[in-house]
Amino acid sequence: MPFPKNFVWGAATAAHQIEGAWNVDGRGPSIWDVFSKQPGKVFDGHNAHLACDHYRRWREDVALMAGLGLQAYRLSLAWPRIQPCGTGRPNARGLAFYDRLVDALLAAGVIPWVTLYHWDLPQALQDRGGFRHRDLVGWFGDYAALVAARLGDRVKHWMTFNEPPVILGLGHQEGKFAPGLQLPFADCLLGAHHLLMAHGRAVQALRAGCGGPVKIALAHTGRERIPATRSPRDVEAARRDYFASTERSMWNLAWWADPIRFGRYPADGVKAFGADMPRVTAEDLQLIAQPTDFIAYNCYTGWPVRADARGRAKKVPGGWGAGNPRGTLPWLEIAPEAAYWAARFQTERYGLPLVFTENGYCNTDFVHLDGRVHDPQRIDFMTRYLRAIRRAVDEGVPVAGYFYWSLLDNFEWAEGYKDRFGLVHVDFQTQRRTPKDSYFWYRDLIRSKGKNL
Repeated sequence: MPFPKNFVWGAATAAHQIEGAWNVDGRGPSIWDVFSKQPGKVFDGHNAHLACDHYRRWREDVALMAGLGLQAYRLSLAWPRIQPCGTGRPNARGLAFYDRLVDALLAAGVIPWVTLYHWDLPQALQDRGGFRHRDLVGWFGDYAALVAARLGDRVKHWMTFNEPPVILGLGHQEGKFAPGLQLPFADCLLGAHHLLMAHGRAVQALRAGCGGPVKIALAHTGRERIPATRSPRDVEAARRDYFASTERSMWNLAWWADPIRFGRYPADGVKAFGADMPRVTAEDLQLIAQPTDFIAYNCYTGWPVRADARGRAKKVPGGWGAGNPRGTLPWLEIAPEAAYWAARFQTERYGLPLVFTENGYCNTDFVHLDGRVHDPQRIDFMTRYLRAIRRAVDEGVPVAGYFYWSLLDNFEWAEGYKDRFGLVHVDFQTQRRTPKDSYFWYRDLIRSKGKNL
């Protein structure tokens, strides 16, 4: 069966990964600008000072989106470009850039889906405590209100934060991403609580400041549990483990999603974390639980689990087996069923339609001697995952859209420029854009609305 007529076909990027112009037109430094300067933090000492030079080349990139036939484009705003110090008066030149970009997207027939925060906290706010400071709630709410007043007459689809497990987990617990901290678990839980409250404050600001109705979500991610068989015992074990919140890390999906949807933290996590729990008031939870309109989810991989004798999920020894196909990043093992089960489990639990706001494949793509970029693995990856998504749709699971990550090869955070996710190859020496074979494949898929899968 084809995808629904109103299914959204898109692609995504993030400001810090593509814009460059890190100290141009009044932009302030972000935590990633500072982190990237520290020896050994980013592959080969790379940084995003230039990245894809999208700040100057955005017209070319919008033309690539139009040629691709995108219905929607997920972008993020650089908070330090809009408020260089994170608070106070906005930077007029920064806002003007996003004004022009949104207008150009709409003129090209591409609907902007805007993320307020994709990991690039103004360094000035980090110096004041960042996510550990309760004032972050107000800082982020003011930023959201400012953006809503400027773009809310045209932007109708919003995400507040991208991937909280990365923000607090990799950035504050493990120290692998900016700001590079290794904090006690209690401090991470406190930062997580402030993030969720900031999300709620931003939802309020967007609904109050945008002209007309808007659709809002927070972009989650997690670690997919995939039933080893379709037996009810394996399915139920996978479901329970997927939403368990007892792991002492930031990767418990329900820890982030339950408070937004249900107005409470998962009881198993509250019990397990004990004295590490921050003080949580009824007013805090009421703020967090502002109504949202869809589930935004970034899905890449997962592992198989099987129910043991007591019905508990256990990883299948050896996972998918030696030699299972994977991307060039070690965590990206190809597991298409991850998309099916993520959509099924989450829509059943949370009762909202789901949009895959990221899904993509990384490789070491390069321009071949014939002048083209051949990336058959990426085409195969997309085919497999989209077939799994279509299976979910055919079974009545409310999946409303798909955004490929990413439109362009870009600065891949701590991995620098060595791993490429894009549909468009970027020569980071010359900034030349070369659409890959997958670009044309996805163009034809969008034209057929998925019929040629």
